[in-house]
Amino acid sequence: MEHPSAKRPHGPKSKAGKLLINLVVTAVVGFLYFYITLPPINLQSGDFYSFVGILCVVYVICALVTSGMQAVTSGGGPREYLRFIKSQCLPVGILFLALIVVAIVGSIISLPIFRAGAYRDLLTVEDGKFAEDISQISFDKIPTLDRASAEYLGDRQMGTLSDMVSQFDYSADSTQINYQGRPVRVAPIAYADLIKWFTNRSQGLPAYVIVDMVTQEATVVRLTEGMKYSFSEPLNRNIERHLRFQYPTYIFGTPQFEINEEGQPYWIAPRIVKTIGLFGGEDICGAVLVNAITGESTYYELADIPTWVDNVFTPELIMEQYDYHGTLVNGFINSIFGQRDVTVTTEDSNYIALNDDVYMYTGVTSANADQSNLGFLLSNQRTKETKFYSAPGATEAAAMSSAQSEVQDLGYVATFPLLLNIDGQPTYFIPLKGKDNLVKMYAMVNVAQYQIAATGTTVAQCEQEYIRMLRDGGITQTEDVPQTEASGVIADIRSAVMDGNSYYFIRLEGDETYYSLSAAANPVAVILNVGDTVTIHHTAPVEGGDNSILDGSIITLDEAAPETTPEPEPIVSPAVTPAA
Repeated sequence: MEHPSAKRPHGPKSKAGKLLINLVVTAVVGFLYFYITLPPINLQSGDFYSFVGILCVVYVICALVTSGMQAVTSGGGPREYLRFIKSQCLPVGILFLALIVVAIVGSIISLPIFRAGAYRDLLTVEDGKFAEDISQISFDKIPTLDRASAEYLGDRQMGTLSDMVSQFDYSADSTQINYQGRPVRVAPIAYADLIKWFTNRSQGLPAYVIVDMVTQEATVVRLTEGMKYSFSEPLNRNIERHLRFQYPTYIFGTPQFEINEEGQPYWIAPRIVKTIGLFGGEDICGAVLVNAITGESTYYELADIPTWVDNVFTPELIMEQYDYHGTLVNGFINSIFGQRDVTVTTEDSNYIALNDDVYMYTGVTSANADQSNLGFLLSNQRTKETKFYSAPGATEAAAMSSAQSEVQDLGYVATFPLLLNIDGQPTYFIPLKGKDNLVKMYAMVNVAQYQIAATGTTVAQCEQEYIRMLRDGGITQTEDVPQTEASGVIADIRSAVMDGNSYYFIRLEGDETYYSLSAAANPVAVILNVGDTVTIHHTAPVEGGDNSILDGSIITLDEAAPETTPEPEPIVSPAVTPAA
């Protein structure tokens, strides 16, 4: 018999009260989990199944605490415990099992072994003509930085702003875009820490950083009104949380920071759909554009996305879709056994600006992934228009190794190449970085014959040396290289030894250009002096490019007219008048 003074368990005794507690606790835990992890409410998302599964587990635990344990400890035994599970937890258990079954079945019907044709057709690839589609880019359009170098420059520029450096940091989350016809990287700044966020959140982030990929100039652009929505916001104005609350069922890729042609900051959030089975065939069907200042958002279908937007399809997604296209070209079995005509992308990618859009570039190699490429892909990151260009030759890794070997005594490191059209030849353009993460030199390596590797301290000098090597190797003809001539009086002469060869750099009076001349090809260059009159045949200047140094091929020392010594005028003595 229970003693009257014994403590009785507190809490609701009715089933309705216990059920209400279970639901409230589950809802609170579910809200916190949703607020932190932001799973889409969508059956095509694996995060959704995790979310619902956690809710089911939390509810069962709550039910055990409020009713189940009491049923067991009160002496009811296993029968009473099973009766409790059946009465309160069976619907939750059925939901949990149903989700597991849907996930398993959905995964099976999404496997490439059953849907090889659908995976192969995720990406439409056309054949392109390199010389026609990829025009020769002028020097002021060639990016000379990789992402790491650009972000290093952006971070260093932030350190020069005394009014910002204590409150904000460079976010190191840059995006490559075309801005007003130039390739640049843009990145927002971020709050330095939680305290800085609390004291500055009402004004928002006051600036973003632009790094010109050609001139290597970093600029902090101040805004008249700060950006309220970014990744550095910890609460509701966090860009991912802002998107989730507005579009709870959408599956988003990582939002990318961009600016429009007027310099207004936006976040571009691509909307992901699964097109094969339940979980397979990831693709993009549109994007949400969020004004980083006001938070105003608009969803656009893929065909309606504004043309100033450059980043909708990520390089990783395009490369994944091409790998399906290349490996499943002759069916799933062939992709594993035999591998006839199987091709895959190389390990990395880069960007090239064409027609005011940003194109992703990557190489294509055989399934054996040897040291040679079959060609390369260019894919528009806004529209996913993709072309394959047949250009058998070295892989990017082999070209990088070839470029590094040219400067091994300097210890420079090759960055991932950019593909250019130099005199109709597919050419890897490779910036070479020093230990300070800044670009020191440039290299150009021929795709078909990667032993042809030229280097230079400027893009113009590198190109001129590369063209000379193409000509000497018989790949291009002399007449293919535009030539012109310049005549005048030498104003300055400088010399340097490069790759074991002596070069003379000559500037004429009234001209800011230096003409590079090899002493081996032009022995007369050795005896030139300031003041000599010469005629120099050289490569034609590139319109809009860097023409500070041009490649001279032939030099002629013009004979000066003989100097004539004027006859001396007769000395006439003044008349002397004798003193009186």
